[in-house]
Amino acid sequence: MKKLALLAVTALSMGAVAVAAPGQAHAAGGLMTIIVNDPSNPYWLAEGNVADAEAKKLGYTTSVSASKGDTNTESNLIDTAITNHSVAIILDPANANGSIGAVKKAIAANIPVFLVNAEINQAGLAKAQLVSNNAQGAALGATRWVKVVGQKGNYVELLGSPSDNNAATRSNGYATVLNQYPDLKKVGEQVANWDRTQGHDKMQNLLQAHPDIIGVISGNDDMALGAIAALKEAGKLSSVKVGGFDGSPDAVEAVKSGELQYTVLQPVAVFAKKAVDEADSFLKTGKTGAPSEKQLFNCVLITKANAGDFVSPFTLKQ
Repeated sequence: MKKLALLAVTALSMGAVAVAAPGQAHAAGGLMTIIVNDPSNPYWLAEGNVADAEAKKLGYTTSVSASKGDTNTESNLIDTAITNHSVAIILDPANANGSIGAVKKAIAANIPVFLVNAEINQAGLAKAQLVSNNAQGAALGATRWVKVVGQKGNYVELLGSPSDNNAATRSNGYATVLNQYPDLKKVGEQVANWDRTQGHDKMQNLLQAHPDIIGVISGNDDMALGAIAALKEAGKLSSVKVGGFDGSPDAVEAVKSGELQYTVLQPVAVFAKKAVDEADSFLKTGKTGAPSEKQLFNCVLITKANAGDFVSPFTLKQ
């Protein structure tokens, strides 16, 4: 019996060492649930794929699903994560206000939540909120856009989903730069909800109302690419310059071809991986290893000059 007891103690001690060993998942393993917005958009597809790969690398099982920006769907997915005894949730929140309840529900079930890409309007709930520095990225894009279109003329803007703080942050960032040029006048704007088809249709409407525009500044790449399609149909792409935001593969190709003047790369591959690493650290040590809950990741301007340095998904060569 003493020998068996000694073996048991030894086994437990070895298990404790395994838990503490860096770079390995905690001894219990477990399910890490990853909830993105809409994987039909390459940005969110990359977000989910990178988080999934990193979690598996660290020894977790994973479940990747999508809310499609709907808070009811998101809430149901959180319920499923709770039912399936997830050890952590990586969440791209559907709504800055509307997702707070879903996060609280997970926390009440003792499941730590790590937010990526978008924020919620309440601090102290999620263990981490990892997002692009959208204000910095918008300033980069708007500064480049002015160089392309010049300092005089009428332009329009395509806006992302109003429920996503990123949409307002980018639009405000654009305005901070563009308002310095009084002869650049924004004559119209449309909400296209980050969507390429809506970007196309809203661009058609804007062109009908404002046929003399010289440029389009867009809150993301999919809306910009939709606008480019509409401008091509109208025979106006050569005279109307379009700028994007995300750094999606399609956008980078459009930059290379000259159809899109630039895109602003969001380092989604970097912070999606980082979110999983912080979840892993928290599960092992009770700490994320980050200095604060909210973490900003600077964006990078991609133009025709450096587009060849782009490596999919959403990264630049080191």
